[in-house]
Amino acid sequence: MMEFTFMHNNFNVLDIGKSVAFYNKALGLQEAGRFAVPDGSFIIIFLSDGRSSHQLELTWLKEHTAPYDLGDNETHLAMSVDDIEAARKMHKEMGCVCFENTMMGIYFIEDPDGYWIEIIPAKK
Repeated sequence: MMEFTFMHNNFNVLDIGKSVAFYNKALGLQEAGRFAVPDGSFIIIFLSDGRSSHQLELTWLKEHTAPYDLGDNETHLAMSVDDIEAARKMHKEMGCVCFENTMMGIYFIEDPDGYWIEIIPAKK
């Protein structure tokens, strides 16, 4: 039987610098790799949490200048955090909390392009 392994998810972004700064501040993600073509038509940056092998790929396309159509935005990235209350406080201060589900103990933040990231308490 073949074995498949998760590698990355991709989000297309309008402002690569703004997005990298957001993911660094909001989630502590660091640049793990970059690919840019000589003609400047696109840049790909891979972000890592430094612990898992899964990465977030941010793609910037020079010719794309309008906001991306995310449809109903039911697709999202999920991350766990060891101190969800401290994380929620920081994200509220950043103004990026877009939905809270207190019954489930989770919430979502929204990045500069409208992508949602689910924040889940780490299992202890």
